[in-house]
Amino acid sequence: MNTEKLDFLTEKAKEIRISTIEMIGNLGVGHIGGALSIVELLTALYNGIMDIDPEDPKKANRDKLVLSKGHAGPALYATLADRGFFDKSWLSTLNAGGTMLPSHCDMNRTPGIDMTTGSLGQGLSAAAGLCLSNRMSGIDKRVFAVIGDGESNEGQIWEAAMAASQFCLDKLTAFTDYNKMQIDGMTADVMDLGDIEGKWASFGWDVQRIDGHDIEAIFNTVEKADVETDKPSMIILDTVKGKGCFFAEGNLSNHNMAFNSTQAAEAIALLRKENKYGNA
Repeated sequence: MNTEKLDFLTEKAKEIRISTIEMIGNLGVGHIGGALSIVELLTALYNGIMDIDPEDPKKANRDKLVLSKGHAGPALYATLADRGFFDKSWLSTLNAGGTMLPSHCDMNRTPGIDMTTGSLGQGLSAAAGLCLSNRMSGIDKRVFAVIGDGESNEGQIWEAAMAASQFCLDKLTAFTDYNKMQIDGMTADVMDLGDIEGKWASFGWDVQRIDGHDIEAIFNTVEKADVETDKPSMIILDTVKGKGCFFAEGNLSNHNMAFNSTQAAEAIALLRKENKYGNA
């Protein structure tokens, strides 16, 4: 990736992070931690990796994303608005009465949402189903899924992992947002995932692991996953929950945190002062 493109995407990620903080701050409470930890991933997917068309969000011949950890919806909304799926003015309506942007993703409400979020653990099964549907329909497109490390406590994740391997769903690429925190504490203390790379490999998946805030690495690992011809791919993203928001980053209370527009404005001001290396 050339420097110009990387700089553009780095700045894009910053703006998406700012929009996410701003919309949750306007609401007064929200899932800031798990939204901010996947900003770089969403930036990369929707700005160069996925084959999508904001003018035709439902076209059959497109790549799809299942945000299984649906509480990160605000980051996805900010990304979709930035790409032109809907007007940015919608962002101020997050989770308000009659909104098109509910706190968790709804494909019947929001342009660009490919699958409604169900209970944690269900999204990977849905993504596998979309892959099988594409195969049966002769559609040669990719399906991406984003799951959480806390969500990986759910047995359905591993049922889906077995099924995806059994059916050789090589068009399925999943990401684990491995931010090491969940609602009740550190993931290692609640339900330790142990050798997470070995687990996924033992279920028959191709496995890669990267810094989840490294946009260039995300592009490179997806490119490698695309050449896998008989296995689904798991890319484990080492991330920081609440990344880039000074009062939320690494804070165990950030799963669903209350904060106001004044605090949001302070966090945004600090982000705007940072250069591409993260220094003020």
